[in-house]
Amino acid sequence: MKILRGFQLPGLVGEGRAARVAGPDAGCALTIGNFDGVHRGHQAMLALLNNEARHRGVPSCVMTFEPHPRDFFARKAGKPELAPARIATLRDKLHELAACGVEQCVVMPFDARLQTMSPQAFIDEVLVRGLGVRYVLVGDDFRFGAARAGDYAMLDTAGQATGFDVARMNSYEVHGLRVSSSAVRDALTEGRMDDAAALLGRPYSISGHVVHGRKLGRDLGFRTLNLRFSHWKPAASGIFAVLVHGLAGRVLRGVANLGIRPSLEPGDVNGGRVLLETYCLDWPANLGPEGGYGKIIRVELLHKLHDELRYDSLDALKAGIAKDCDDARAFFATPRI
Repeated sequence: MKILRGFQLPGLVGEGRAARVAGPDAGCALTIGNFDGVHRGHQAMLALLNNEARHRGVPSCVMTFEPHPRDFFARKAGKPELAPARIATLRDKLHELAACGVEQCVVMPFDARLQTMSPQAFIDEVLVRGLGVRYVLVGDDFRFGAARAGDYAMLDTAGQATGFDVARMNSYEVHGLRVSSSAVRDALTEGRMDDAAALLGRPYSISGHVVHGRKLGRDLGFRTLNLRFSHWKPAASGIFAVLVHGLAGRVLRGVANLGIRPSLEPGDVNGGRVLLETYCLDWPANLGPEGGYGKIIRVELLHKLHDELRYDSLDALKAGIAKDCDDARAFFATPRI
């Protein structure tokens, strides 16, 4: 999948920007949205998009935003607590979009310039002049432009006048439940991992590069694989039974802590930052003690054992981790229907 981190818009030459578009190949079939989680509703939309793109002989393209628009508005208001919990990192979102067969993705920086762009300017400068859209597919609640003033009817009228097709896809349901990013977030926040997997169409997972940490785990006898996230508010948190992909050519069982590690002092190297720490129940001997660093791994969070706990001492923390490992082994030993 071809990934473009935004592009320069010809309508902004007056701001001293070059009059060029470093965008996708000429013409595309486009859908627009945050696509957090790339859940089953998104997947159905992307399948339709790919089909329409093939009929027109143009690439399928997704336009998404980083940061999330609500992140932008939360920072602007000085109220970070208003930012939405994130289901996926940008890395994982792009991986899932590619897995759905999307050929191009434009990651637009959501900033003050985009916030104040009128719906008509968005159509003219971004969709028509920037991307040369031939087809635009949106969801049933799609809004765009400054103050969310643009809607499907406006986009459809513009398409008829300008020469591109517009379609709207209704909500996607599973067992009578509307599939949405909000529903996935709720399931993850409440630790309902099977429900989250049903909405996503796959187990919930997080990927990234293994980084060095304080190395407290090895002192406690539980060496961990650490994935660190900057400026990320995860929808899930707590202690989980997990599967680890990307090491030693096989899938490894483990237990993981996703959160801020409340038992550590705020001055710790990772204090207050979101970290995914994974302990593999059976570490592959051929990797050696340092063999995980720098590798890209994917951790599937299958079952939540409990919320993060604060332990009063390192001995209590060690005993807590040992119990979590026992509980994870018990989970894996139980047949799953």
